[in-house]
Amino acid sequence: MDEDNNFGSAEQTLESNSAQLADQEALAALQIEKQQLLAEIAQLRADKTQISELQATITQITQDSLTEYQTRKQEITAEIAVLQRKYERLQNEMKTIYAGASQDVAVRVQGFKDYLLGSLQDLVGTVEKLNLVPKPVKVAEPELKKVAAVEPPSLTEQAFGDQKQKIEQLLERYRTLPDYYGPTWKLRRTFEATHAERVSNWFFAQAGRGAIRTMGTRLQNILVAAAAVSILRSLYGDKIRVLILATSPERLGEWRRGFQDCLGLNRENFGPEKGVVLFEDPDPLCLKGDRLTTEGQMPLIIIDEAEESISIDTLRFPLLLAFGRDPAAKNTYFRDRDF
Repeated sequence: MDEDNNFGSAEQTLESNSAQLADQEALAALQIEKQQLLAEIAQLRADKTQISELQATITQITQDSLTEYQTRKQEITAEIAVLQRKYERLQNEMKTIYAGASQDVAVRVQGFKDYLLGSLQDLVGTVEKLNLVPKPVKVAEPELKKVAAVEPPSLTEQAFGDQKQKIEQLLERYRTLPDYYGPTWKLRRTFEATHAERVSNWFFAQAGRGAIRTMGTRLQNILVAAAAVSILRSLYGDKIRVLILATSPERLGEWRRGFQDCLGLNRENFGPEKGVVLFEDPDPLCLKGDRLTTEGQMPLIIIDEAEESISIDTLRFPLLLAFGRDPAAKNTYFRDRDF
């Protein structure tokens, strides 16, 4: 009996130890699983933090790129607007320069021409009253008749009247048959009826000595002057010497380039002893004109529109072409340019 009891007690103890051992193994497994889960949670949290940071970085980069794109878009839009204005301005100037002034402008300026002619006549009358030369000696009536019978000089209204047919033929040729590759001193640009009218009036109504109203731009004025020079060179050859007055190097540069373009001139045609001489001051111009006259040459004085006054000394030359500024129009020579 005692053996049976001992055997049963040992068996219970063994079962109890086995149960405890199994519990410990299960607990150890749970502890390992717990550690693994904690590690995975920590990794997930780290990944979530990295993803958040990456999203924030991407959002910032996107925002910066969008801001830069919008700024660049505004800059490009502004540049396009400036280029569009330049294009429209060039188109308008091309139409005005090479197609001539519109009929409306021609009608408006025609009424102002008489005012300019009257102003020049008043100026001449004022000069005559200044007694710059000795008064002529009074002579008897018969001798006065002899003086009146003296043949006038060649550069007068009558002289141009005798050559009217040739001048009109040249103007018609310039207008209807432009020769863009003609010889030097021949007009090479498009010439409209408005330009021809100005030149014709200067020859016949003003006898080659007077002021005409500006065509609106210096380039158009140069075109009119170039036509007059071309005709005079056809009539008198290289005896015609052009003296241009414009009191700034920039304006003189425009006249030089304009004559090169309209008359086919080059550097050899400009200079103190050449066909065209440029001046910023009227005094040396008048001295040059006197010397040319003494040498038998024919100086043609051209005065830029921007000149605010005309020197009295320039009025003694028989060939004078002055461009008068339109007081009712805005000054186009000093406007702000985008290019």
